[in-house]
Amino acid sequence: MRLRTQMFIRGRRWCQRVLSLGTSVMLGEVFDRMPRSDVAIWNAIVTGCSENGHAEIAVSLFSEMHRVGVRHDNYTFASVLSVCSLEALDLGRQVHSLVIKTGYLVRTSVVNALLTMYFNCGLVADAYEVFEEVEDGVYDQITFNVMIDGLVSVGRDEEALGMFREMQKACLRPTELTFVSVMSSCSSSRVGHQVHAQAIKMGFEACTCVSNAAITMYSSCRDLHAAHMVFERLKERDLVSWNTMISSYAQGDLGRSATLAYLQMQRAGIEPDEFTFGSLLASSEFLEVVEMIHALASKNGLMMQVQVSNALVSGYSKHGKINQAYQIFHDINPRNLISWNTIIAGFLFNGCPIQGFKQFSQLLKTKLSPDVYTLSLILSLCASTSSLEHGRQVHGYILILGLFSEISLGNALVTMYAKCGALDWSLGVFNAMGEKDTVSWNSLISAYAQHGQGKDAVNCFEAMQDSSGVKPDQATFTAVLSACSHAGLVDDGTRIFNSMVKNYGFIPGVDHFSCIVDLLGRGGYLDEAERIINSKHVEAHSNILWTLFSACAAHGNIRLGRMVAGFLLETECNNPSVYVLLSNIYAAVGQWEESANVRELMKKNGVMKQPGYSWIGS
Repeated sequence: MRLRTQMFIRGRRWCQRVLSLGTSVMLGEVFDRMPRSDVAIWNAIVTGCSENGHAEIAVSLFSEMHRVGVRHDNYTFASVLSVCSLEALDLGRQVHSLVIKTGYLVRTSVVNALLTMYFNCGLVADAYEVFEEVEDGVYDQITFNVMIDGLVSVGRDEEALGMFREMQKACLRPTELTFVSVMSSCSSSRVGHQVHAQAIKMGFEACTCVSNAAITMYSSCRDLHAAHMVFERLKERDLVSWNTMISSYAQGDLGRSATLAYLQMQRAGIEPDEFTFGSLLASSEFLEVVEMIHALASKNGLMMQVQVSNALVSGYSKHGKINQAYQIFHDINPRNLISWNTIIAGFLFNGCPIQGFKQFSQLLKTKLSPDVYTLSLILSLCASTSSLEHGRQVHGYILILGLFSEISLGNALVTMYAKCGALDWSLGVFNAMGEKDTVSWNSLISAYAQHGQGKDAVNCFEAMQDSSGVKPDQATFTAVLSACSHAGLVDDGTRIFNSMVKNYGFIPGVDHFSCIVDLLGRGGYLDEAERIINSKHVEAHSNILWTLFSACAAHGNIRLGRMVAGFLLETECNNPSVYVLLSNIYAAVGQWEESANVRELMKKNGVMKQPGYSWIGS
């Protein structure tokens, strides 16, 4: 036994040494000098090949073992199964059959290797079949960890939690990896709290990787307070800890907190990486932060990381610095599809559609293929420029690629055709969609609103309510209320606004109040609009006040107009439009003296109206 162990160790060392040199011929020479009947030697070489990434050699040696009659054992099966992927799935199934035939399904290491192989290949049903065939007592902690992690990797979170409970019923103590995987499956803070509490109870609170998983879990459940508390209690923070917390702040739109955490990280002596900078750039509220990260990334040599460069392109674009964004994009080598999508999105965001189209043309000349997001961006460019011809070409391209079943592209096509004036095409695309989501219905309702077809928008909203599996959201009500407003459908609009609160439990936002005030104002129901403005649920937002102010001007309501002007002047005292519109309201009803007084007050306060001019005379 001692001799075999020594031979096993020697065999692995020789194998690793030869493979590190990349010389498979020398491996054959080493192998020829070893006892061909000793399974330990074979296992050493097969394991060495698999560990060094030489899957083909490991598979060949396994086949040679079988041919010359060397009996496989659990170590052999575990090693060769570890290199079986989608490309070698047939071999994996053959090995599985051989495992059953030779009676090695009672060996835990072989079972774990089979489960890992099937999950790596995405074959969950096969993994379950192996798990259920195994006799009690063969399972160990690794077995359950593989099952839990595998189920999480394919999004079957509830089953992963169920497997965690089965592990506890089997009286097996969870490990660090168990809790890391289980917390990844927690979609609610309540369940996550329970799992985290159990981890603490079992002594894993000081374990950095478990705490990192808890921070990620709490932030994904929108419980940033709990995430922060775990981070603060963590005594040994590593780079992952800081990145996880910074990313949590970024996902919660807390750019300032993310930046402060980064500064603390620097003081702690932790070097940032590309993930640190990516999270900071995603949440940056100020251009100065983007410029700081740009300088640090250049200093640390991280500009070579395409993720960092892509994030910088996005950061500069978001702050209106599209030229700097394009310069960084220009220097990226090699670019990935995210690079192209980011610069196209940047040009779209900054109102540069022509440059966006040019970048799309350049992308088509590369070996990269546009994805669903790319095509959605291009359709948005077509919509922003009312380029119906280009939009139809993109539509054809989508059909050629077989991507019309993608809901997001169908939604983008509905919006594009509507903004290009082709409402019938919008309706045609909508009706042709096999599956529709809330955004699909919102897009069509908005299309009707844009074309002044308020009644059709209301009918579409009613049909949406009758559609199974789809519920209106806040954007739905904004779209249909806007349609009612422009079409003068006071009764329909008022009924829908009330149903939003009573039937769906939504709290109206600024856009909803602006729409309902505009609807009532256009219809001359200024007293009702005033009651809404004065209700305790409405914040005196500028958009709502301006909507009501315009209605006062249209209907010559001096009393309400004077009151709204007073509210606006509290926050916009230097806005000449307030003075001019109030003066016009007085003038419209013949109160010339009051109109002149407003103009005089405007002059006294030093507020100047910008004179209009024609480009012809410039």
